[in-house]
Amino acid sequence: MLVDTLIHARWIIPVEPESVTYEHHSLAIREGKIIDLLPTETALEIYTATTTEHLANHALLPGLINCHTHSAMTLLRGVADDLALIDWLQNHIWPLEQKWMSPEFVRDGTDIAIAEMLLGGTTCFNDMYFFPDITAQQALEHGIRAKVGLIVIDFPSAWAQNSEEYIAKGLALHEQLQDASLCSTSFAPHAPYTVSDAPLEKIKALADELNLPIHMHIHETAFEVAQAQTESGQRPLARLAVLGLINPSLVAVHMTQLNAEEINLLAESGAHIVHCPESNLKLASGFCPVAQCLAAGVNVALGTDGAASNNDLDMFGEMRTAALLAKGVSGDASAVPAMTALKMATINGAKALGLDDVTGSLTIGKAADVIAIDLSALETQPLYSPISQIVYAASRQQVSDVWVAGNRLLKQRQLTTMNLDDLKEKAQLWQARLSE
Repeated sequence: MLVDTLIHARWIIPVEPESVTYEHHSLAIREGKIIDLLPTETALEIYTATTTEHLANHALLPGLINCHTHSAMTLLRGVADDLALIDWLQNHIWPLEQKWMSPEFVRDGTDIAIAEMLLGGTTCFNDMYFFPDITAQQALEHGIRAKVGLIVIDFPSAWAQNSEEYIAKGLALHEQLQDASLCSTSFAPHAPYTVSDAPLEKIKALADELNLPIHMHIHETAFEVAQAQTESGQRPLARLAVLGLINPSLVAVHMTQLNAEEINLLAESGAHIVHCPESNLKLASGFCPVAQCLAAGVNVALGTDGAASNNDLDMFGEMRTAALLAKGVSGDASAVPAMTALKMATINGAKALGLDDVTGSLTIGKAADVIAIDLSALETQPLYSPISQIVYAASRQQVSDVWVAGNRLLKQRQLTTMNLDDLKEKAQLWQARLSE
């Protein structure tokens, strides 16, 4: 049988079923989808392929899913480090965005982010930023999978003047992307403290009607929660519950301030959490109680946040930090084992975004979103468990090849749709502008 691509690998880690590693197996890909996963010896007998890859030292995994990004903020990487969140936002990031925000800013910053993510094995990202139409345009141009946030905030920006205009422009973009297989949308109200009740109620109604996720920063800092209690007498999650927003559509980002009652509420409602451990650590925002959330049955995914507060888009780093931080915070060395961290970066992210029927695992019938990791490096030797080595020892530089929907976007560490020299030149031009 003829297929488009046949990949023979030393190991295949499908994620589903959990904790399974297939040795000397192959993936058969046709028309952008996985049609078979089988022993290499059998694959050689059954299939011929237009393109065949022999990866004798590699593990194949589903592409990583970065569930919370502000991709264009790569242009603000390192511009205001070592500051608390409110100082960082109000006195540095927001003034720069007010001055420089434009379609060009978002285009160039998003291109840099996409390149960095592909080089690091990320095949899908969930974005929240201004000019989401530009983010979608660049994702489609370069072939990466994206869930583009329809940003809503009470304040005017270069993208829209008020919540009504944000929502109207977002709905227009949603309609425009109806037939885009790689790019879909979610509502992205910024945070409880920047979006008032009326637009949140409208977003809730529209999300129900259109079956879209709602991607939102929530309980990011103790200050946010304390301020909400002072102003309204309610913690932000309690307010959102009254508005009907705590439900399976909610993708709640950060969640460093949670009590037992709130964890149970999230579990019972089917809401999702996106844990951003490195950004939370860098901004001293607190610790999401991941072990308790997972134990309660909450689906927890991983995100990097923007490069301005991380300062990278490295999902390998997030997996390792998430696993280690959970152990330290809980006092339990068995909390968030390697396989759980890998699920948080793959299938859990797909579930949060409503894409688990499309991606998140190497399952027959799903899209061929695949990454190859070369485990022959000294840093991952000796190798007793590929899953543990990937989470605790491997680096993103060991990602050799990336396919999204069967299209090869990284070939032996070389991007196939982007020019690194051009991207570096753009980064330098923006550095000169923003330094003025």
